[in-house]
Amino acid sequence: MVNPLKSKNNQPGFFKKFMNFYLVLLFILIAFIAGLIIGKKSDKPAFDPGLANGHVYNKSIEPDFLSQNLDFEIFWDVWQLIKDNYVKQPVNETKMLYGAMVGSVASLGDAYSTFFDPETTQDFNEELKGSFEGIGAEIAIKNDRLTIVAPLPDSPAERAGIRSGDKIYAIDGEDTTGISLDYAVSKIRGPKGTAVILTIGRDSLENLQEIKIIREKIKIQSVKWSLLDNNIVHLKLRYFNEDTLDDFNKAVLEISKKNPTGIILDLRNNPGGFLSTAVAIASEWIEDGVVVYEKAADGELKKHEAKGRARFKDFTTIVLINKGSASGSEILAGALKDHGLATLVGEKTFGKGSVQTLFPLRDGSSLKLTIAEWLTPNKNTIEHEGVEPDIKVELTDEDFNNDKDPQLEKALELLK
Repeated sequence: MVNPLKSKNNQPGFFKKFMNFYLVLLFILIAFIAGLIIGKKSDKPAFDPGLANGHVYNKSIEPDFLSQNLDFEIFWDVWQLIKDNYVKQPVNETKMLYGAMVGSVASLGDAYSTFFDPETTQDFNEELKGSFEGIGAEIAIKNDRLTIVAPLPDSPAERAGIRSGDKIYAIDGEDTTGISLDYAVSKIRGPKGTAVILTIGRDSLENLQEIKIIREKIKIQSVKWSLLDNNIVHLKLRYFNEDTLDDFNKAVLEISKKNPTGIILDLRNNPGGFLSTAVAIASEWIEDGVVVYEKAADGELKKHEAKGRARFKDFTTIVLINKGSASGSEILAGALKDHGLATLVGEKTFGKGSVQTLFPLRDGSSLKLTIAEWLTPNKNTIEHEGVEPDIKVELTDEDFNNDKDPQLEKALELLK
């Protein structure tokens, strides 16, 4: 990956020029961001469930001062004032600097653009490799609230009763209002054997619920399949990580030998992963044509086309989706739907259709930045809109608690 920030990194004065450009967006929030996110401490009172229904108005109205020209020297004035006057001395300038960079990215108002310090960068890369220590759940900021995208199968989160769409109102009693995504991840993850308590809100629950989860070593088995009655294959894809494509290719060879009467491609609670993996898997059904469009900030569309293998193109396919299906799984489901190669059953997907690139930085930190959005082959927007099923079938809490799966049952009915 090319890092555009490295082209002049040996010139004198580059660091200050880089920081001048990068920090000007949010210098006035540096003290708040540094204390809240980088210091990883909070002076907020314990979460009060009674305040959960409060609302903030006029959030979209920017104050006049944000549209005025600004002298960047004010940033250095604030920096020096903190160094000289803050009550707890000496001030850790490294935390201040990281805090300022986090704040700059946070000022974009984009839930998926994040600055990762070196430790968080390492954790993020480990997750993409398929293993980490935590509760086993993908989270995101949706409608200004920390939300469960999907619990991983047989994870501590799933076994504790965490569901896709659950809203996290507190982590170990700390209110999550206004929390950044990377700070939330750092609070939820931790060494195996330790506990975290999430205060959860759910549409089907009258009151908020505290759920205690014991962290474990999470190893993601992204591909799993089984043969059901009438020679129907149930193929589960749980992630698009580094191991997925090799495991999927093995599954394709084994499944093809069975000559199934149909395939149920289960993308429920699949939070996504690598684009290249999603495109390669879609190509096992799509022989030629666009799998997904990438729409840049200037409106230019880049095509990501099928690889042309299409070993599953002749098998009747049902795709299972739910609100835990996000990103790469939405790309795959949307592509098969638009090409008329599958019937989608379940619930509308999460609606995470933006493109992030990870820019590694020289100190081991990194910037995950949104650079584009995904569109389906029919140029339908995924971001915030999600992918609609052809046949809507809900899986209720009662179904879940009684080990019933009406979505899978509907897929089997369609293939008989």
